[in-house]
Amino acid sequence: MSFEEKSAWITGVLAVAAYAVYLAVVLGLSGSMPLTDVPYVAPLLWTVGGSIAGSIVLHTVIRTFSAGEAGKKDQRDREIYRFGEYVGQSFLVVGGVAGLVLAMAEVEHFWIANAIYLAFFLSAILGSGARIVAYRRGFQPW
Repeated sequence: MSFEEKSAWITGVLAVAAYAVYLAVVLGLSGSMPLTDVPYVAPLLWTVGGSIAGSIVLHTVIRTFSAGEAGKKDQRDREIYRFGEYVGQSFLVVGGVAGLVLAMAEVEHFWIANAIYLAFFLSAILGSGARIVAYRRGFQPW
C-alpha cells in the first residue's frame, strides 16, 4: 500500500471516528432537553481538534515507517489526489450553501453549525473513499 493510499485511509477513518464521537456526545447530552439547547460547541471543537491531532500523529508515524515512499508522488498519485479533492470539495460547496440558506432563514445556530460540520464530514469520507477506490480498482480520469 502506497503512502498516499495510507493517507487516504487515515483521513477517512479519523473523519468517521470523530463524527461518530461528536454524534454520540451530542445525542447523549440531549436526553432531557431539546436538541437545539444541547451544548454542541465544545464537543464539535474537541472532535475536530482531536481529528486534526490524530491525523498529524498518524501521518508522522506512517512517514517514519515509510521513509522511502513519503513525499514521492508520480503523475497517477497526483491525479488520484486531485480526483478525490474534486469529489470532496463538492460537498463543502453544498454545505456552505446549506449553511448560508439556514442563516438567511434565521434557523438556530445549532442547525447551521451541524449542517456545515456534516458537509466537512461527507467531504472527508467521500474524498478519501474516492481516492481509496481509485488506488484499489484503478483510476480512469474523465
